[in-house]
Amino acid sequence: MAYNVEKSDQEWREELTPDEYAVLRQAGTEPAFVGEYTDTKTKGVYNCRACGAELFTSETKFESHCGWPSFFDPKDSDAVELIEDRSHGMVRTEVRCANCGSHLGHVFAGEGYATPTDQRYCINSISVRLVPDDES
Repeated sequence: MAYNVEKSDQEWREELTPDEYAVLRQAGTEPAFVGEYTDTKTKGVYNCRACGAELFTSETKFESHCGWPSFFDPKDSDAVELIEDRSHGMVRTEVRCANCGSHLGHVFAGEGYATPTDQRYCINSISVRLVPDDES
């Protein structure tokens, strides 16, 4: 797929920290319960750390106790791209930024959370940057 933001691997390596690069560009996962936004209650918008696209809002963030920030819906339906992921011997749905193709995490459905969509977008903190409402 062609993205609005296209950069060479070298450009991404220069712009992102090694940890950011490992998650955003190589589909890695940060350890559970250590991310910057796991327990954040600050109101605002979560942007892609790689390109700045608006992805999620604090209005859809919820406590899932899974170790990563969880959202029940993206900010806009076209903000994220969903891709079948068959890595690690299982079938999951990968969530990527629709603007630059960076890996954000995975989305799970039917887990029984009391949310309007019955979905849990399990997103790496390192993949996003929170812009608090008072700064936008």
